Amino acid sequence: MFMVLVLQLLSRTAGNNVSSLPSSAQSCARSCGEKFNTCSCHATCESLRDCCADYKQFCLDIEPHSGSLLGGTAFKILNATFEQNINLTCRFDSEILTEGYVDESGVGHCITPLLYELGWISFEVSTDGVSFDRSGRWLSVHHSKLGPDYKIILVNDKQWQYYGTPDVSGDLEMIWISSLIKAERVNIELWGYNETGEEYSANWEAEWKYLYTVGRDVPNSGVFSFTPQIAEKPYFLWDIGSIRVSPSTKPDGAQNVNALWSEAHAIAWHLEEAFRTDSAGWALEKCINWDKEEKAMPNFLTEITDCPCTLAQARADTGRFHTDYGCDIEAGSFCVYHPGAVHCVRAIQGSPEYGAGQQCCYDSTGAQVLTGDSIGGSTPDRGHDWGEPPYKKPPRVPGFSHWKYDVISFYYCCLWSDNCRYYFTHRPSSDCRTYRPPRVAAVLGDPHFVTFDGVTFTFNGKGEYVLVSSSDHELSVQGRTEPMRFENGTVAMATRLSSVAMRENASDVIEVRLGDRVDELQVLMNQQVLSFSEQNWIDLSGVFVFSSKATNVTVMFPSGTGLEVRAGEGVMTFTVLLPHDLQNHTLGLLGTMNDDPEDDLTSSNGVIIPLNSSALDIFTYCAGSDMCHSDCTTPLFTPMLQNNVGSQQSFSLLSVPLLSLSGSLLLFLLFWLLADKDDTLAIVLGSVGAVLALVVMVIAIIVYMKKQKK
Repeated sequence: MFMVLVLQLLSRTAGNNVSSLPSSAQSCARSCGEKFNTCSCHATCESLRDCCADYKQFCLDIEPHSGSLLGGTAFKILNATFEQNINLTCRFDSEILTEGYVDESGVGHCITPLLYELGWISFEVSTDGVSFDRSGRWLSVHHSKLGPDYKIILVNDKQWQYYGTPDVSGDLEMIWISSLIKAERVNIELWGYNETGEEYSANWEAEWKYLYTVGRDVPNSGVFSFTPQIAEKPYFLWDIGSIRVSPSTKPDGAQNVNALWSEAHAIAWHLEEAFRTDSAGWALEKCINWDKEEKAMPNFLTEITDCPCTLAQARADTGRFHTDYGCDIEAGSFCVYHPGAVHCVRAIQGSPEYGAGQQCCYDSTGAQVLTGDSIGGSTPDRGHDWGEPPYKKPPRVPGFSHWKYDVISFYYCCLWSDNCRYYFTHRPSSDCRTYRPPRVAAVLGDPHFVTFDGVTFTFNGKGEYVLVSSSDHELSVQGRTEPMRFENGTVAMATRLSSVAMRENASDVIEVRLGDRVDELQVLMNQQVLSFSEQNWIDLSGVFVFSSKATNVTVMFPSGTGLEVRAGEGVMTFTVLLPHDLQNHTLGLLGTMNDDPEDDLTSSNGVIIPLNSSALDIFTYCAGSDMCHSDCTTPLFTPMLQNNVGSQQSFSLLSVPLLSLSGSLLLFLLFWLLADKDDTLAIVLGSVGAVLALVVMVIAIIVYMKKQKK
């Protein structure tokens, strides 16, 4: 039993994947993300200055680090060099192989594949096609959320999508940035999207198929125009698709090659002759068929969330709703599918069973626009536009499932014909009868606290504290405070919030902290810095993060919890928005959310501090160990070197090797003692050594505990 306890202590103090090899013998090959005893292959090793010698060679940085889920992006590997005659192979998501290449400078490049999912995708690189010992991560992004520089732009997209309807004809034109395709000549291809199999069954599959080539071996000039022709059967049966530009040296329809893609669109321009002869009649027939299909499918409307009542509520409820990029008041309210609306939001999370989406639109007065009153009304979606984890299968495929079940049918019934009554029967607006605004709490300034029940107090403690915790959804939000400093460097008699860390259930841990520059926020995921230089929305495991500028970060969890962090004038402002589901289920410095301010200052053992207590009593309560309850034994913050954090509390890293050494010595002596029971000298020496090792271990533990208290 004693041996088991010693082994458990070693595992706690030395961390996971501990190796006793010297750092020179430890390698990051196939070990990125691991932490060894004497060096690390984890992303934090650069800031902690304990990277293994070959960390950069095997744990890869890439540029760009994000791109369309449709694939085709060529990224370069920044921190490793390769011989030009090798066979560079890239493997994504542990199974999808793509062909890489090495340029004349010895820089390796990978081509990203078609992915039906969003978020960080792991990849590995092999130089022989067998051993994949280098690894990194790639951010798969919803195609509509890409910036215009990274996709094909359909010039006058309305002409593309109404082509063949009355008075719409002529040449179609597209443009792209030619340098993103590594070829002098390119092919212009049409690809179509469909979903096959029985709906809501195991054999329901997404299908992304090459249809035909529109332009072959044309100059990669960044511009192409053509006069559309009616496609041959069966190609004209496809009505959702995208244009792809790829090197002309690749075969037609080659998968996972360097390419750019257009937005998904209604490919009216290639539909059959019947559409061009009578587009309204053709569309009505399609609309009626869709109506029959919808009646045979499960009703998802009963499980979607209701809309906020007003535009102000919709924009404020950042934990549950986010701007619909197709109708954004900040971008000029260009609302093609919702005339009369100035702004729309979408529910961030899909519905529980069917992964369905909710959309809510508002007019210039701030009132909700309803389908009962206007064609521009709010409409729910069978397929959430942003997809729904675990993605990959219908109707959860980001963007394209939404097009299949909600957008192309809108063209059939409302845009190509005047039969919206069919569409709105299955996609009626949700009102706001059951909507309840979130409860709000905040930490402001130096720092002032406002609880969910409206209690205000000031607490100038230094350390790490539980701001909000809830056993429901296993929500944990922790805050780190540090002394404020004047411009001349002297320490003020006040503290500020310098970092917040949060997690829900088994989600990624998100930390947002003040950056090195004034009023700049830095975001970390599982202790690794996230970059928003390419995308402002990142899908992570069990959490979404949005940052449109360096001073603003919003974190959204599946429970509907939203956390807003803002930086300004050298301080951090932190706001928490909780759904009413967590009523009576919160603890922490931001209070017990139960509409009773009298018990907001309640310790984990149930002791209530009266609101009329002295400032000293409140300080003692907040700073006391009671506030730290269970969460403080599992801090969420990223460990940092003491000389990097100034007055911030940091974790003692020096005691871990000491404890590990003591434990290892004890184990060695015990094994020595037990190895030869007939040797009296060995028994005596072993006993003395064991006692000395125990003394060293006790001293190490005392030192460790003192450092933690400091």
